[in-house]
Amino acid sequence: MTAWLLSGLGLLILLLAGDALVRGAVNLSLRLGVPALIVSLTIVAFGTSAPELLIAISAIKENAPGIALGNVVGSNTANILLVLGLPALLATLHTSECNTRRNYVFMLLATVLFIGLAFCGVFNIASGAILLAALGLVLLNAFRDARAHRKACGEACAEEDELEGLEEADPDMPYWKLSIYLVLGLIGLPMGAHLLVDNATIIARTYGVSETIIGLTLIAVGTSLPELATTVMAALRRQADVALGNVIGSNMFNLLAIVGIATLFGRIPVDPEFLRFDLWVMLGASLLLIPFVFLKQDITRGWGLVLTLLYAVYIVSLLA
Repeated sequence: MTAWLLSGLGLLILLLAGDALVRGAVNLSLRLGVPALIVSLTIVAFGTSAPELLIAISAIKENAPGIALGNVVGSNTANILLVLGLPALLATLHTSECNTRRNYVFMLLATVLFIGLAFCGVFNIASGAILLAALGLVLLNAFRDARAHRKACGEACAEEDELEGLEEADPDMPYWKLSIYLVLGLIGLPMGAHLLVDNATIIARTYGVSETIIGLTLIAVGTSLPELATTVMAALRRQADVALGNVIGSNMFNLLAIVGIATLFGRIPVDPEFLRFDLWVMLGASLLLIPFVFLKQDITRGWGLVLTLLYAVYIVSLLA
């Protein structure tokens, strides 16, 4: 029971520290005159994935690579089946106005690249470099799109749009408050990751399940909670573009950035079970987005039920 409580505490610290780090870093950058465009493409993207990254690094250091890889693969599967499925049960996500085709294609390509590298048997510094290079191309494309938007509607208009898109933005936040956010984030992230990984490993040994299963289930669902909260609010506000964009962006970043950066701290061997089952479930879940992205099919309550049930079946198959 203690291990479960400490795992929950570690997860809570991780999520709160990640939010604090993003708020502090975003507003410090804005105070220093960094354009909102750069802030949104870099600091927010990296900051919101900080919990997953710290978990991966901590897992590598604790010699629990199954947790590192399981968290990424499990989070991506949960993001599509659970994070889109549950909110759709509350309110239909109308996708007719969504413009996520290009990013979705990038996400599919990132998924295929990730699976291809996984079949090498280990993620090492070379495969990490390939993933980070792909991430660089994605960020470059996003930067060019944002620049084009600026030219189309004018610098002042674009800057205002970008600031509105940054929920954490408060350019007038005092430096003492910024410092508190940054310190809490920088201390809390490694502390939470250490607590979560250590106690998740204890849980795995106690119940006789692999660390990989813990990463694919308990930790993956836990780190998907911020995306779930964002998507629930987007569904209630009829902002399907935010919901889909949130999931697609998070999945792409998990595959390219989290594993790419984590390889700088050590090799990540691939459990053969990933190659036989979990990677294909992740790819299959990704392909399920085709009717919503390309055919503009609304994510109705019926679809939400299907996605949620598919996730439940996946979890049961892991624990059986």
